[in-house]
Amino acid sequence: MTGAGDAVFRPVRAGNAFEETVERLLQAIRLGVVGAGERLPPERELAERLGISRVTLREALRALADAHYVESRRGRYGGTFVMATLPEPVTGDRRPELEDTLSLRYVLETGAAELAAGQALKPAAREHLTATLADASAASLGDYRTRDSRLHLAIAEVTGSASLTSAVADVRMRVNRLLDEIPLLEPNLDHSNTQHEAVVNAILTGNAQAARQAMAEHLDGTASLLRAFLT
Repeated sequence: MTGAGDAVFRPVRAGNAFEETVERLLQAIRLGVVGAGERLPPERELAERLGISRVTLREALRALADAHYVESRRGRYGGTFVMATLPEPVTGDRRPELEDTLSLRYVLETGAAELAAGQALKPAAREHLTATLADASAASLGDYRTRDSRLHLAIAEVTGSASLTSAVADVRMRVNRLLDEIPLLEPNLDHSNTQHEAVVNAILTGNAQAARQAMAEHLDGTASLLRAFLT
């Protein structure tokens, strides 16, 4: 598989390997690089081309199987195959709305994390952050997005800027409407919790640059999944 296959199955970035792998695999399916009913490259080859571990690849394939894009077959001629009938695509061109939302979110939330880390946080603010982080980490699938939203709002709140908090709340509503259209993927939630911890730790230790970078990486992972399923 060359040409388009090489372009799609290129190494992903380490920071959001699972999310980007899902995005690349869906690109390959939707662009017809691997057509309906066709077999994906063997796991070992695919993992090497994407520059990821086979564990990460299997998590991504399992997520796509749960979303009815691929299926695994056993036996001599087994492997992972694209489903003969794929889920119905999202109607309309969502790219303008999606990219506008993601751009605004990136500016607001990386800025909020950086600003929060630059504050001399009072004990109540520090407790607010740690409590909302713990709530998000302990969330079930059913209430994850609510608690995740609450943590992102808490980061804005501790900056002390009511206008910034209001803006983050508005963009989070837009993001959540988009997230409601894609499946919840447990590996992504585990990864998000790790990234949340990095953001909050950077804020609590007053490392503004690290807070901004950690938030940027976190947002990039969500953006990869939204682009994968909605465009």
